[in-house]
Amino acid sequence: MRKLILIGKSESGKSTLIDAIRGGDLAYHKTQYVLYSDDIIDTPGEYAETKTLGGALAVYSYESDLVGLVASATQQRTYFPPNIVGMSNRPVVGVVTKIDAPDARPDMAAMWLEDAGCEKIFFTSAYTGEGVQELLDFLQK
Repeated sequence: MRKLILIGKSESGKSTLIDAIRGGDLAYHKTQYVLYSDDIIDTPGEYAETKTLGGALAVYSYESDLVGLVASATQQRTYFPPNIVGMSNRPVVGVVTKIDAPDARPDMAAMWLEDAGCEKIFFTSAYTGEGVQELLDFLQK
């Protein structure tokens, strides 16, 4: 399986998505530091939200095979500037999370990820499992 780094704002659903990918119990836990495993790197949202920490994401992305920009379908705005993927020397995909939330706008989150330059976008729900297997299959290619 290709190693994936997930990047997104706090509470975008990165850690919960990882729980769903691994088939474990879904439990909210705040990522306090970069968490490495054999196949996924989980990053704190503050790294994407803070200019001074953003550079660290670029460094950590070199440890992965694939970058995943995560945007929650419930977010009111994006933190990803247009064409930001041009800064990466890894393939970049988008992951829209929380598509099952009552106030979800997956179309808006997908538009932000498209504007950022993501080459493929996955629509996921950690709670219903929708889209998780498709993402997992993509990682195993």
